[in-house]
Amino acid sequence: MFKGSMVAIVTPFKNGKIDEKAFEHLIEWHIKEGTHGIVPCGTTGEASTLDYEEHYKVIEIAVKVVNKRIPVIVGTGSNSTEEAIMITKKAEQLGADAALIVTPYYNKPTQEGLYRHFKTIASSTGLPIILYNVPGRTSVNLLPSTVARLAEIPQIMGIKEATGDMKQVSEIIRLCGDKITVLSGDDFTNLTLLALGGKGAISVTANICPGDMAELFNAWERGDIAKARQLHYKLEPINKVMFIETNPIPVKTALSMIGKIAEEFRLPLCEMSQSNKEKLAEVLRNAGLIK
Repeated sequence: MFKGSMVAIVTPFKNGKIDEKAFEHLIEWHIKEGTHGIVPCGTTGEASTLDYEEHYKVIEIAVKVVNKRIPVIVGTGSNSTEEAIMITKKAEQLGADAALIVTPYYNKPTQEGLYRHFKTIASSTGLPIILYNVPGRTSVNLLPSTVARLAEIPQIMGIKEATGDMKQVSEIIRLCGDKITVLSGDDFTNLTLLALGGKGAISVTANICPGDMAELFNAWERGDIAKARQLHYKLEPINKVMFIETNPIPVKTALSMIGKIAEEFRLPLCEMSQSNKEKLAEVLRNAGLIK
């Protein structure tokens, strides 16, 4: 089962190319800090502007560096079912432990179309599949009733729920029980989701505070609710500022401020406004992450 703090890891760039050394160092830092899983090539990893070879290179590096110490869950989604199958098969060949597959964007499929999309992908691969529901990005919501249908497919083992709607999360868990693992896709909902029966998060904030985010889930699992709550409130200002502009602009800017990566994006993403950068720096200073 996939659980705990799984980082939606950024893709560092340098002079327009993947900064492989910086990426390797980030992964090693996460493992040292206790992160429970690495999730490359998702929204935060700027997968939408990686070409196929770059996408596969990021997967290859992650799998090699992690070396089975923790799970590597790879973003392989697309708004084309055939393309998603192609990328998922390649991820399987490269040694990924699971595939994170976003709902098709732009097409706006029906619930039946969504069901067939994921069922078809599941039948094409041996990898465990984690559904990814993020209507704010895709303009389509994977409803609890559809998740319940998909949970009957053994290959589909989890869902990253990024609606921020705890009523929807509660309904998924009520309908599916232990047939599917529910993971938070919004850091501000991490503790609430655990209380409802979720098992972890695919986290943006973990890029910046891997140790604290991992400990939040560790504390919950050992029954130290007070510690988990303390960490939740400690991390809340960072959770909030990570979305002061479009993700992953703030998180990559923060990582550059703490010296982990270069501050580089791919268009149409660009650097933060100066006023928001100052707000971000203030939050990081208050958290003791920069001077």
